[in-house]
Formats: sequence, C-alpha cells, structure tokens
Amino acid sequence: MRSLPRAQLTADPRRGLLAQVPLQRGIIILPSAFTLGNLFFGVFAIVAATRGEFGWAAWYIVFAGVLDMLDGRVARFTRTGSAFGSELDSLVDVVSFGVAPGLIMYQLYFAEGVWSWTVCFVYIAAVVVRLARFNVEQAGRAKSHFIGLPSPTAGLILATYYPFSRTPFFEQYLAHLPWPQVMGIGMVFLGVLMLSHITYPVVPRIGFRTARGLFTTAVMAACLFAVLTAPSSFFFPLLVIYTTAGLIRSVGLGLLERLPERDPLLDEEDKDEADVELRTLDYGEVAPTRPRRDSPHERSEELR
Repeated sequence: MRSLPRAQLTADPRRGLLAQVPLQRGIIILPSAFTLGNLFFGVFAIVAATRGEFGWAAWYIVFAGVLDMLDGRVARFTRTGSAFGSELDSLVDVVSFGVAPGLIMYQLYFAEGVWSWTVCFVYIAAVVVRLARFNVEQAGRAKSHFIGLPSPTAGLILATYYPFSRTPFFEQYLAHLPWPQVMGIGMVFLGVLMLSHITYPVVPRIGFRTARGLFTTAVMAACLFAVLTAPSSFFFPLLVIYTTAGLIRSVGLGLLERLPERDPLLDEEDKDEADVELRTLDYGEVAPTRPRRDSPHERSEELR
C-alpha cells in the first residue's frame, strides 16, 4: 500500500549534493501487491454483480477488506509507507468499497426506477470525499481511531447484507420489512456517518503480556471462529453493531460534555448584576466646550 520509488534522494551535508540511497525493491513491492490484490477483488466483485452473482460479489469485497487491512500493517512493518502508497490505497478503496457495493445495491433494489440510482451516487460520492479527507487528515500516521465511519466498514455492510438476507433468521424475522426503502435510507445514512466527525476505534492489536491483550486475543479468536463457521450470519450484524456503537458513544460523550451547570429553566438573577452599585456620574468636567476666540483688543494687550 505504501510504496516508494526505486531510489530515494537524500541531502548530503558534507557534499551539499543529493545522494541516492538504494531501497530494497522486493520490500517496496510487497505493500503495493496487497493493495493491487484489493483492487483485483473489487473489480471481480463488480463483474460478479453484473452477472447476478451477488453472493460471490459480497465475499470478493470481504476478501478486498482483508487485503486492505493487511497492506497498511505490512507497510508499517517494513517501513515502506509513502504518500504514493496512501493515494494508491484510496483510489483502490473507491472501487472496492464504493463502486462495487453501490453496484450490488443498484442491481438488487434500484435498477427499476428512473432516478433511484442517485442513491448509489450519493453513497459513492461520500466514499470519495471520505477518502480524500482521510488522506489530508490521517494518512501516514499511526491511528488509535478513525474520524468518521471508515469506508471499508460502510462497503462491507452493504456487501454482506445479501448473504445475511439468505439466512434462516432473516427469512423468519426480518423478511417482512420494506428492505428497498431501508437500504436506500441506510446508504444515505452511511454516507453521512462517513463524512461526520464521529470517532471509531481501529482494529485492536493482539497481545499476551497484559490482561487487556489477552482479552483482545480471545475476542479476535472468537470472531475468527464465527467467520469460519457462520460467515453469512456474522459479518453483517457485527458491522452494524460496530457502526451503531460508535454513534451512540459519540452522542453520549457529546451530551456529557454539554451538560449545563444549572437548570436553564430556572430564572435566577445574575450575581454580577445583582451586586452592582448604582451611582450617578457627573460628566461636566469632560463635556466638550466651544473654543474661545480672542478679541482684537486682547491681542493688542498681549503684544504690549
């Protein structure tokens, strides 16, 4: 994902010239290979969606999401991050998590209407703006959270909806809902969350030295077991819970930070105004006066 050119120019203070520092070609190509693999599965998902294979299209987007998560970690591990890699990753994410999920939703629910496709356009436009803002604000730095819903999360929610809609739980309890309207509103809402300033946590790192690391490792192992045993029933609910939890957390913290110091309905007298001392002011000394002109007799007296 974060690739560099074959050679990097650095300043040599002793010569006052630019010296070329050779870079290991294989290490540079490795992160970009993950990013291009992400692009491959994104395009493959588009092809599958045009053929009506929505289940396979959904899993291709999931594969793209896995590679998107790995390319950044590989780039940081090999210390090959660059602005070029960030731009390349964002362009690929537009295809894999913007165009491909939008096309799946279009083929499922919005192909019949004359202007219903604009819902897909709004979603894809939000993905583009979200990624552009990410490159300006957060790209290339270690992150403890994302500002706004990550575009891979939004894309995976739309993609994994179709496999979830084929589960027995969905057919028994949720099939009666007006899903074309629900997904249309959901796409617009996901676009708003991507462009918001709501913070979402990154995927935690596993560890074995601390209690928190052990707990994180256990949770990740449980998620991996669920992915391998029931992927259709796991991905969509988990991503919806992640999105909703971030929204509820942000709203709760915002309300706690804005609690008033007193009841705004109580009509209390301001202490500063109540204790003020009323007094009269005499402006006679500072009042403006008209300039006095000397008469010719007074001027002659002064000359003497």
